[in-house]
Amino acid sequence: MNPTVLEKGATQIEVRKLSKVYPNGLRALDNVNVTIKKGEFVVIIGSSGAGKSTFIRSINRLVQPTSGSISINGRDAMAASGSDLRHLRRDVAMIFQQFNLVKRLTVLRNVLMGRLGYKSGLGLVYPVFNSTDVDMALASLERLGIAEKAYIRADQLSGGQQQRVAIARALTQEPSIMLADEPVASLDPETSIVVLDILKRINQEDGITTVVNLHQLDLAKEYADRVLGFKGGKLVFEGSPDEITREVYERVYR
Repeated sequence: MNPTVLEKGATQIEVRKLSKVYPNGLRALDNVNVTIKKGEFVVIIGSSGAGKSTFIRSINRLVQPTSGSISINGRDAMAASGSDLRHLRRDVAMIFQQFNLVKRLTVLRNVLMGRLGYKSGLGLVYPVFNSTDVDMALASLERLGIAEKAYIRADQLSGGQQQRVAIARALTQEPSIMLADEPVASLDPETSIVVLDILKRINQEDGITTVVNLHQLDLAKEYADRVLGFKGGKLVFEGSPDEITREVYERVYR
């Protein structure tokens, strides 16, 4: 599944009638329809258990939906398997709440893991990174202001620095879409602003479509081009930050 080059504003992610029902009967997603344009910065809001994480993880198939369709760059993401699924996940980078770094490895080695999607065969099991890979990883760290940390272990960093490493790893994938699942939930307010500023800058400078789950409504209103509100697995609001009224708040959170 090779990525298709799209113009800004073209449809990049199209989700139709998406549902996810777990074996215990929990309906985490219920007939969700969403279109996301190339270059958008979309923030998803909602209470815990609203379906935000299930939705964002369905986009790159970390969660397998029960029914519905997902199109990414004009291709059927639901049908992707094998190398096509690996290429999909290479093009759709993921940033997690808990960073998902290998703590005993150096910062540089963690960032280089973003190049694994370009390896195959034994290169996936015993990855060897060339000078181009290393230069890309170092450039990503430089861009995020932590190049001086490249050769220390990841577990020696603060939470905010670890999240920057995770973003650098995602950048090194050369994705066209970046998903961030509660990327600031483990950070203090000041560091949260720094991380979201970085994500917004990457979105604007590189044109990388960015979809972020957030609990904090004030941050959603500050950073989003468009906001999606989930409740009980349903999409209950879709609009600009300026459209988030008290009535919308009640609809999403009460």
